[in-house]
Amino acid sequence: MPSRQVNSAKTELTGIDRRILRALQEDGRMTIQAIADRVGLSASPCLRRIRQMEEAGIIAAYSAVVDQKAVGLPVSVFISIKLERQRAEELDRFGAAIAGWPEVMECYLMTGQFDFLLRVVCADLAAYEAFLREKLTQVAGVSSIESSFSLGQVKYSRVLPI
Repeated sequence: MPSRQVNSAKTELTGIDRRILRALQEDGRMTIQAIADRVGLSASPCLRRIRQMEEAGIIAAYSAVVDQKAVGLPVSVFISIKLERQRAEELDRFGAAIAGWPEVMECYLMTGQFDFLLRVVCADLAAYEAFLREKLTQVAGVSSIESSFSLGQVKYSRVLPI
């Protein structure tokens, strides 16, 4: 499902909408009937509310959460990037450069000492070195790269506190 702009002025979430969203975030494979039972609706109005939230862009997509270790990508690296200049065209150029790299799971434009924070996954140190040499250091305008390797995950959640 393509990402959509959320029209917050038009879409007001009710308590039932929030319960539907919590249920979907916890288990996106729940049937409409199971969701309806959980939130105290019949199936038709529950499905109607879900469709409205999809159309409004509140529900942006559906996906499976895959265990990165189970698929051979146990290493998470957090990379702080500083650009030579912080003009819009340089920020956009960096964003465009990394957009197609499957190793980059997340990228944030930051305030503070660094301009971007990336979370990259890879199989091992050699794979990270290849990513660094062949991709990241090839982007024009990068002034510094600081890598921090995750020793373990303490918490991970995709469930928003709504």
